[in-house]
Amino acid sequence: MQVRAEFQKREVIFANEYTYVPSPLPGVSRMMLDRMGDEVARATSIVKYAAGAGYSAHTHGGGEEIFVLDGVFSDEHGDYPAGTYLRNPPGTSHTPFSKNGCTILVKLWQFAAGDTEQVIIDTNQSSWRPGLVPGLSVLPLHEHDGISTALVRWAPHTQFQPHMHPGGEEILVLQGLFRDEYGEYPEGSWLRNPRWSKHTPYTGAEGALIYVKVGHLGADFLPLPAY
Repeated sequence: MQVRAEFQKREVIFANEYTYVPSPLPGVSRMMLDRMGDEVARATSIVKYAAGAGYSAHTHGGGEEIFVLDGVFSDEHGDYPAGTYLRNPPGTSHTPFSKNGCTILVKLWQFAAGDTEQVIIDTNQSSWRPGLVPGLSVLPLHEHDGISTALVRWAPHTQFQPHMHPGGEEILVLQGLFRDEYGEYPEGSWLRNPRWSKHTPYTGAEGALIYVKVGHLGADFLPLPAY
């Protein structure tokens, strides 16, 4: 299966365009943002768990990266409320479920060789640092070999300078209204800007909170298994 798998192309999906499809397990559905492969895939998805739904025990051969968007996501190791960032590196196992339902952003098979750090961050309890321009606050989540993931809070009427992304950029708008010269992106918008793309982002009166990952487009990740 190939879904928005041409990573040299710019992609934008708005929340009103989401189409969820059932997973193999009852009560779990997925909005596929990009995907290369079938059930074992390099994939970025928004996944909904109905109350009481869950997956059977499984091992992540290529690693799993999660941001909890709403509700409480759980496994046998703990409960993770909205705002939790998780990294389960290749070889880790768990049995995920949600008692009352949740929505999560999930990235699979996007770990580089040597990226073995397991991460659990409750961003509701974390300290932010000033960004590069007035009005920006940044909460770093993970960095490895030039690939970084962070939350970025934009105060109202914040303007960033024009800049280029040599390794590409991926954004999920969590709150507010994010803008650049190409358009406006309300809450739930997903953007993937390819390698060497340029833009000049800013916010208006609403401000914005975004989940952003940079440097990963074109990176060498662990190969999918051949069957």
